[in-house]
Amino acid sequence: MNININDIKNGMTVIIDGNLCLIQEFQHVKPGKGPAFCRIKFKNLKTGAIIEETFNTNIKLERAHVERLNMQYLYKQGNSYVFMNTSDYSQLELSEEILKEEIKYLKENLEIEVQMHESEIIGINLPEKVEYEVIETTDATKGNTTNNAMKDAKIETGIVIKVPLFINQGEKIIINTKDGKYSSRA
Repeated sequence: MNININDIKNGMTVIIDGNLCLIQEFQHVKPGKGPAFCRIKFKNLKTGAIIEETFNTNIKLERAHVERLNMQYLYKQGNSYVFMNTSDYSQLELSEEILKEEIKYLKENLEIEVQMHESEIIGINLPEKVEYEVIETTDATKGNTTNNAMKDAKIETGIVIKVPLFINQGEKIIINTKDGKYSSRA
């Protein structure tokens, strides 16, 4: 299905130059002189490259149908990660190459969304905020009372993030999976 470039929205998947792309940002520009144009920032879902291009407003883009499956992470098996479809309970194994950076946020029973295009897996979407347990933390430095003082904390998935000084081992915290930063106590 073709759509007019003026009808695109953030998060839409389209085919640009034969590549499956996710629209991240778009801006309609009407300069004082000359014709209007559209500046689009998109992510190539095959390569992961982020590209910014300018298009005339009279072109049409092909909209890609991306199927989204709700899955639950079960366990790691070798270099694969096993997920269960929450609607029909079928299982699916995904490789580290598909999961990329998202691996460090996976924990058992975490609900995610798997994206498929023409029966090929193109990626996953994590929940924006996830609760984790702090398994190890450094002691706060005595006298460090500056605003927003932070210390290192290791969470249950094994990654180390910066947390406020008042967070202790065993506490549950919420992390933003988009940027990997501490959000709040659980």
